[in-house]
Amino acid sequence: MSVRRLAEASVQPASFAFNKANAAAAKQWIAKYPKGREQSAIIPLLMLAQEQEGWVTKAAIEAISDMLGMPRIRGLEVATFYTQYQLNPVGTRAHIQVCGTTPCMLRGSEALMDVCRSKIHHDQFHTNEKGTLSWEEVECLGACVNAPMVMIFKDTFEDLTPERLAEIIDLYEAGKGAEVKPGPQNGRTGSEPASGLTTLKSEKAILKTTRDKEAKAAAKAARDAAAAAPAAAPATVVSQAPAAAPVGPSKTSKPKTDAPETSPALTTPSPVKVSPATEKAASVRAPRHSAANANQASPEVEGVSKPRSGPKTKAEPAAAFKSPETKQPAAKADASSKTGKPSLEDKNRPAGIERPAAVDDLKLISGVGPKIEATLHSLGIYTFAQVAAWKKAEREWVDGYLNFRGRIERDDWVKQAKALAKGGVAEYIRVFGKKPV
Repeated sequence: MSVRRLAEASVQPASFAFNKANAAAAKQWIAKYPKGREQSAIIPLLMLAQEQEGWVTKAAIEAISDMLGMPRIRGLEVATFYTQYQLNPVGTRAHIQVCGTTPCMLRGSEALMDVCRSKIHHDQFHTNEKGTLSWEEVECLGACVNAPMVMIFKDTFEDLTPERLAEIIDLYEAGKGAEVKPGPQNGRTGSEPASGLTTLKSEKAILKTTRDKEAKAAAKAARDAAAAAPAAAPATVVSQAPAAAPVGPSKTSKPKTDAPETSPALTTPSPVKVSPATEKAASVRAPRHSAANANQASPEVEGVSKPRSGPKTKAEPAAAFKSPETKQPAAKADASSKTGKPSLEDKNRPAGIERPAAVDDLKLISGVGPKIEATLHSLGIYTFAQVAAWKKAEREWVDGYLNFRGRIERDDWVKQAKALAKGGVAEYIRVFGKKPV
């Protein structure tokens, strides 16, 4: 899952409050949960905030968390986990979510993204010049049979072509988004075949009223046929044998047992009345248990007749290999050999400094999270300039200390740090063509 962070502080509003209608809706949502479980309303309340503001702000998360009496960090966890919440400002008239999962991809979702890039912005989560439109690629939106498709607000637009999506974007840009009919855009209804229905064109055949009429017509036809039969019969009457009585179901498959569940004597009303002793005498006794037979493997399975279970443990060969860790007590093992980390006294360890008054946000370097940043701080690494100055030996030492297996070189921490040290986020975007994540 991609990293999701809140918008920059420069675009965050100072406070948040529900309007009158949404405040009433929030109370209704909270009332749906049992006492003591009101915090479960965090998801619908965040959606109310997003519908009101257009996106989920930090102030909204904190205000809703306080309203539900839950720690703010829990509210932040929910808002940053679910991708349905927009954590950055989006288009005021439309935010277009393009499905890029396999069915839509095979049906041309890449062409739809190219339309968004040309008509809105080259990058996702960026608005157009007027701030009215934005877009993003998302996972499956549940209309695979009508691929490719997009979602705008709560409406889905399916069976799209690049030309049709361009028309829809223009209508939303002009403030006429309400005129666009959601659903399939190629004329078909729902998920029926593109050529139209081939079966079940009418529900008449499966209605109960239809079946009743057909049953009555069949019964009337049978009566008419029976009434016409004597007139067509010959004058000489031939005696016929009486019809045989219906044959009841066979009871050969019923087990012989005196269990109450299958005893005919306990059936109400019962055609048979027998004593339990008589029933038990007619039952088949279970075979006597034999431990030897139970432990014998079936020849069809093993190919030979032999016991299924053997000794619990097997003797270990004298020449069996034992790892060095098992040959010596754990207490005597060197700490560095257990962790595999290089020594802190190694000459290649990067030089640290005392914590300065202004500490750089090392998490802007791709591959550095809060835990790694704390580890770097413990080593005296606080600024981008320090990371940018690392030589190969120093990079290898940090890589081994963090147990990264070459990650520092793959992510090119030094190049990232040089850009951030030179001009911050703006220089990073100029060098890498995207914001640091």
